[in-house]
Amino acid sequence: MCRHLAFLGPEEPLGALLVEPEHGLFRQAWAPRRQRHGTVNADGFGVGWYAPGDPVPARYRRAVPIWGDQSFADLARVVRASALLAAVRDATVAGADGEAATAPFAAGPWLFSHNGAVAGWPGTLAPLATTLPAQDVLSLEARCDSALVWALVLHRLRAGDDEGQALADTVVEVAEAAPGSRLNLLLTNGETIVATAWGDTLWYLSGPGPRTVVASEPYDDDPHWREVPDHTLLTASRTEVLLTPLKDMNDDMAPAQPKEPRT
Repeated sequence: MCRHLAFLGPEEPLGALLVEPEHGLFRQAWAPRRQRHGTVNADGFGVGWYAPGDPVPARYRRAVPIWGDQSFADLARVVRASALLAAVRDATVAGADGEAATAPFAAGPWLFSHNGAVAGWPGTLAPLATTLPAQDVLSLEARCDSALVWALVLHRLRAGDDEGQALADTVVEVAEAAPGSRLNLLLTNGETIVATAWGDTLWYLSGPGPRTVVASEPYDDDPHWREVPDHTLLTASRTEVLLTPLKDMNDDMAPAQPKEPRT
């Protein structure tokens, strides 16, 4: 359910990443090639990006399918960014809060997306909701599984956890509370990308130059795309990608693989 993408690199038009590629996120809304659950991502879309010198991202979100927004093509053609996060949505529960339930979610410098579904929602996560401050629960942007998962991540970030630890601990906690959940999470602060592969596909593309793309699936047939193994944490900058098995997260975040070499 859902497809998402994050990018760090030289400034590019949004459309060069989302619309123009043959199998870009725009096309993945109705014809994904590697989506394991669901077939059409027509319950909304969103993109968040960072303007030069401003650490707080802008967002454009709609509850309609991405192909049904007549303004998006123009926006994507002229707006440029060196960092972004975008998603097309297949809702876990149809009609749940519309635009407010559409990724990316945002707070401070962060943009967040969840590709997947929480098994047994909402009952399975009710105990975890009680661990959050009351104001966090009362101020949830939407009544959907992704919004609560974001609240759990954000609570850890605000407590001082780094992005990788916040995502990893949240995935493990939610998976224990709701076995069978699919928890591909994607987070950026405009300088780094952190993602989890847990139950669905995740790929990354490094280069050429200081450029990294992390996505649910490749947007073209470039042979340099690499698939992330399931139950893995990915941490990336513009120049390197590190993969860490989530089962090893308690071992001082020791990377499972060295830095991804540049070509």
